[in-house]
Amino acid sequence: MEKKNTWETYDEKQLKEVDVFADQYRSFLDVAKTERECVDYIVNAAEKEGYRDLQAVIKEGGSLKKGDKVYAVWMNKSVVMFRIGERPMAEGMNILGAHIDSPRLDIKQNPLYEEDGFAYLDTHYYGGVKKYQWVTIPLSLHGVIVKKDGTTVEINIGENEDDPVFFVSDLLIHLAQEQLEKKAAKVIEGEALDIIVGNKPITLGESDCCENAPAESKDGEDGKKAKERAKDAVKKGILDILKKNYDVEEEDFLSAELEVVPAGKAREAGLDRSMLLAYGQDDRVCAYTSLRAMLAVEDTDRTACCLLVDKEEIGSVGATGMQSRFFENMVAEVMNLTGEYSELNVRRCLAASCMLSSDVSSAYDPSFASSFDKKNVAYLGGGMVFNKFTGSRGKSGSNDANAEYLAHIRKIFEEEKINFQTAELGRVDLGGGGTIAYILALYGMNVIDCGVAVLNMHAPWEATSKADVYETERGYEAFLKGACL
Repeated sequence: MEKKNTWETYDEKQLKEVDVFADQYRSFLDVAKTERECVDYIVNAAEKEGYRDLQAVIKEGGSLKKGDKVYAVWMNKSVVMFRIGERPMAEGMNILGAHIDSPRLDIKQNPLYEEDGFAYLDTHYYGGVKKYQWVTIPLSLHGVIVKKDGTTVEINIGENEDDPVFFVSDLLIHLAQEQLEKKAAKVIEGEALDIIVGNKPITLGESDCCENAPAESKDGEDGKKAKERAKDAVKKGILDILKKNYDVEEEDFLSAELEVVPAGKAREAGLDRSMLLAYGQDDRVCAYTSLRAMLAVEDTDRTACCLLVDKEEIGSVGATGMQSRFFENMVAEVMNLTGEYSELNVRRCLAASCMLSSDVSSAYDPSFASSFDKKNVAYLGGGMVFNKFTGSRGKSGSNDANAEYLAHIRKIFEEEKINFQTAELGRVDLGGGGTIAYILALYGMNVIDCGVAVLNMHAPWEATSKADVYETERGYEAFLKGACL
């Protein structure tokens, strides 16, 4: 089958719309580099469009009716939005579901140490990464430190032009003969991904430094104290900065969630500015397009739902991952406010729902052509992507959507003139991956993976096509408005 290039289908008006949408998407990427930052952005955008906090509606003893819009946040890392439709919820919803976590480096709970004049923060990488890609690039620090009294200190260092940045060092090429003999997975070990945060000893008073201490005390008790105070002076300097700037102590790292991500803004790529290069596009490109579609959709026949969750990159586990009961609980709460709640009705609602598992797909890369089946791969500029199945080897761990649902989706998209393509993740037996699709499919609902093709997936900087991003938002909006099977 012939594959179309989406750019060739646009008129002048649409070309301008593509650039406007891409600029708005870049602005989102610049301020939403972590799950918490994503949730803050989503909530602010939703409230501007008239969405109310579900918990506030419950507390007020309110109810919900057709056209009402609510959202619910869980642990500041996952969020779900509902727009109540014409038909009873027991007849199902149209759901967009994406994840808002991305591969990164996490700061350990006892992280700060000094080694031979450098102060480091110890890290543990999160998600699937090529570790060697994270050395020598500018890094920023995002997250929260929660003190014992419950005070939350927000951290965002490295994004403003006058901020310092951090980095992981690498061995100079002149001495790297042995290093270059290692396999790529071992060139940089996980325990070597510690970020350098300082090199300057704390400024000491004359009585604090043994070299500057009075001659008569250098070899006495005062000299010993001075030497002890001078130990780990670089680390102490970092702690002094943290105390002055953020009022936190070293022990406060025990109750901190700090993430290390690439520093810098999303950029247009290519002389033709056709692409976007940025951190975290897996899966924030689908989260953003899902959000925009949800905010744009007007009154619908079926209740529209947008679900944006955490922890997909490590198996969708934990209280904020898709495997938690958060989504199911919120559906029950909403149905209670519409007057439909019963255990049976919740089950009926979930089973009758249709979902697009909004996640990215691998884009064909001519530099690594042997890794793909060219007939069944997504191309940058080919429009939004449908993956009937994901998984690995013999489709292990895959949802594998049925033919009837695919036909239904094709009909919606062709009627709305949405440019789309179908794909697999790569060549059979080479590898694979998964999404949240199989978890929602456990309810019996129709689910298919659908999103944007990404080049450099899981690298610190990932590339997408502006046209694909724009087309995906259009597709998601068409899906939310459409009927189900």
